[in-house]
Amino acid sequence: MKHKHNHPPRPARQSAPPQPPVSVAAALDRQLQEARDHHRAGQLAQAEALYRQILQAAPGHVDALYLLSVIAHQLGQHATAVELADQAILHHPNIAEFHASRGLALYALQQYQQAVASFDQAILHKPDFTEAYNNRGSALNELRQFPAALESLDRAIQLEPNYAEAHSNRANALYGLHQYPAAIQSCDRALQINPDLAAAWNNRGNSLYALKQHPQAQQAFDQCIRLNPGFAEAWNNLGTILFELGQDQQALDALDRAILLRPDYAQAYGNRGNVLQHLEQYPAALESLTRALQLDPDCDYVGGTRLHIKRFLCDWENLEAECRQVETRIGRNQKAATPFLTLNSFPALEKQAAEIYVRDRHPAPADAAPIPRRPQRDKIRVGYYSADFHQHAVCVQMIDLFERHDRTKFEIIGFSFGPDLQDDMTHRVAAAMDRFIDVRSLSDSEVADLSRKLEVDIAVDLMGFTEHFRLGIFARRAAPIQVNYLGYPGTVGADYMDYLIADRTLIPESSQPHYTEKIVYLPDSFQANSRHPISENHYTRSEQGLPEQGFVFCCFNNSYKISPSTFAVWMRVLERVEGSVLWLLASNPLADANLRKQAAQHGIAPQRLVFAQRLPLAEHLSRQRLAGLFLDTLPFNAGATASPALWAGLPLLTCMGETFAGRMGASLLCAIDLPELIATSEQAYENLAISLALNPARLQNIRDQLDRNRLSAPLFDTARFTRNLEAAYTAMQSRYHAGLPPDHIHISL
Repeated sequence: MKHKHNHPPRPARQSAPPQPPVSVAAALDRQLQEARDHHRAGQLAQAEALYRQILQAAPGHVDALYLLSVIAHQLGQHATAVELADQAILHHPNIAEFHASRGLALYALQQYQQAVASFDQAILHKPDFTEAYNNRGSALNELRQFPAALESLDRAIQLEPNYAEAHSNRANALYGLHQYPAAIQSCDRALQINPDLAAAWNNRGNSLYALKQHPQAQQAFDQCIRLNPGFAEAWNNLGTILFELGQDQQALDALDRAILLRPDYAQAYGNRGNVLQHLEQYPAALESLTRALQLDPDCDYVGGTRLHIKRFLCDWENLEAECRQVETRIGRNQKAATPFLTLNSFPALEKQAAEIYVRDRHPAPADAAPIPRRPQRDKIRVGYYSADFHQHAVCVQMIDLFERHDRTKFEIIGFSFGPDLQDDMTHRVAAAMDRFIDVRSLSDSEVADLSRKLEVDIAVDLMGFTEHFRLGIFARRAAPIQVNYLGYPGTVGADYMDYLIADRTLIPESSQPHYTEKIVYLPDSFQANSRHPISENHYTRSEQGLPEQGFVFCCFNNSYKISPSTFAVWMRVLERVEGSVLWLLASNPLADANLRKQAAQHGIAPQRLVFAQRLPLAEHLSRQRLAGLFLDTLPFNAGATASPALWAGLPLLTCMGETFAGRMGASLLCAIDLPELIATSEQAYENLAISLALNPARLQNIRDQLDRNRLSAPLFDTARFTRNLEAAYTAMQSRYHAGLPPDHIHISL
C-alpha cells in the first residue's frame, strides 16, 4: 500500500494586491470595495459578477484580474484561474503575485512542471517571496525532485523561520529522500509552531509508518483526522496502518471514508482492493482495483496486484493482454507490479521489476554508515532473518539445517519479525539457534543496528519479497555480507544484497546478468530439505474423493501458478489417458469453479478435477501416495510443494523454463538423480505425462528408483547440504577478509 504524503501548497498571503492605476474612476474604486466585501464574506458569486463588471470598464484592471483568478481557484475552476492569471500577466508581467496565483492553479491541475516555472517567475520578480518558495517546494515534491524541493523549502524557512507549512512540506522532501527521522523532526518543528496543522500530523504518520512504528503512526493519523475530518489522504493512510496491524474491517472502513471524501482517489481504491483480497472477498477486490486503474491507469503497482488476483482465481479472460500491458509498463521503468507478481515473466523483466521497486521503496539510505572491518574470529556468526519461523514451508525445509550447523565453526542467530504464532515449530527453531530474537517491535534501522552490535558476519534474508518481508533491514546493512536465500525465487534487484545461493541448473552462468547478486553455486541443489515423518494413516481413494479406478495425476501448487497453457496441456493429457483424473489443491471456491469451467471448455468432464483439502504435513505426505504422477506448473514451478511429493515417493514431472522460478523442479530432480523427468518443451512434457500414465511398468521403475534415491541422493541428505552451505559461507567470509569484493563462487564436492 502506498501513502499519499504531499499536501497542497499554501496560497500566497492575502496581502493587499497591487493598487489600480490612479486614472481609474472613483466609481470603479467603490465597486471594487463592494466586490471585496462580498469576497471576504464568502459571497463569491456576487464578488465575481462585480469583478467582471470592473473588467468590462477597465480590461487591464490589476485588482479585478487578480481577485477574479483567486475566486476561480477557490471554486475549483483551475483552468479558468490559469486563463485569468495569463490575462493579468499579459497586462502586468512584473507582478509576482500573478505568477504565484498562476502556479497555484497549475499545481491544482497537477501540471507541476509548469507550476514550478510560474513560481520561478514569481521569485524572479520578488526574491523574498516566501510563499512562492514554499509552493515551489511542494510542486517539486510532486515531481519527486526531492533535493531541489528541500533547497526551495529551506529558503522559505530561512525567510520565515516560523513558517509551519514550509516545515511540514520539508518533511515531505525528506520522506522522499528516505530520511525518515529527519522528516519527523521537521514535522515536530511544524507542530511546535502550529499544533493544529493537520497536514504535519499526516506527514509525521507517514514517516513513522516507514520506520515500522505502526502504533505511533496510527496516533498521528488519528490526530490529523480529529483536526480535519475531511482529510482524505489521512483516512487512506490510517486504513493502510490498520491493515498492517491486522485490523482489516477497520481498515476497510477508513478507506471507504477516504473514497467518500474523494471519489476519484485511485490510491485508496487500490489499497481497498488489497484489504478485500486479504479478507478473501475476491470479486469485490477486483472491482476496487479495476476502479483504481480506471481513475489512474498508472496507479502504482495496482495492475500487477489485479493480475495476481485473476491468476489466483484462475480467471483467464483477457489475461494474456493484461500481462503484456503490465510487462510493457515495467519495460518503461514504471511501477506496474511488485516483484513477486512478475515471477511468471522473463529473467530480464523480473530483474527490472525488482530494481524499480527497490529504488522506490527500499533504497540504501544515503547516510548509512559503513561497517568497520572486523578481525577474523574462530566462528562465523550467521544471522537468519525471517517472518516465517513457524509452521511455514520455508521453516519446514530449513529446520534440519538449523539443527545441524557445526557449532564449533558457526554461531547461529535468528531474527524473527513475523506473526506471534509461537507454535511447535517456533519453539524447535528457537532451540536450534544460539540466540533467537523477536524483533517485531523494532524498526528496520533498529534491527540493522542490533545486528551490527551483535557483529553478525553474514546476514541471510529468507524472505525476499514474500509476505511480511523487511528488506529495509538489509538496505541499512545488517552485516558486512548479505545473502538472498530460499524464500524468494529470484533476484531482489538491490546492490546491497551481495550473494544469492543457487545451483548450476537453477541459474546457468549465461543467466548471471539477470541477477544483481553474485551467484554462489552449491554442488547439488539450492534447496535445503528436512526429512519429515510421514503419517502411518493409509488413506483410501474414496476418502479423498478420488475414483477407485483410473490414473491419478496431481498438482498441489497454488492456483496462481496454473497458467492457461499448462492447463491446456493437462486437459489434453486427460483426454488421452482414459478414466484419469486431475487431483488439485483446493484454493477457493471461485478458482475451483473456474477450473472446472475451463475443463468443460476443453471437452473434459468437470468432475474429472478433484480438489484436495489442506491437511497437516505428515498427513499430506501420506495421502500423496494415492497419486501416480505430480504434474508441475510452468512458468512458475513447484518448490516447497515438489520436495514433499518426492519425499513421499511421488514422481514429479517438470518442464524447465528460463527463470529461477521456472527451473526449480529441474534442480530438485537433478539432485535426486531423476533427470529423465525433466522436459524442455511443453510438447515433450505432454508426451511424457501420457507415456508414463499408459506404461505402468515404466512408471513403476521410476517410482522404485525414487524410493531408493530419496534416501541416498543429495536432495534429502541434510548433513551433506549443511556442509555445502557452510562451505559457501566460509568462502564468502574468506573473500571479505582478503579485502576482495563479492564475486561468483562455485562450491565443489
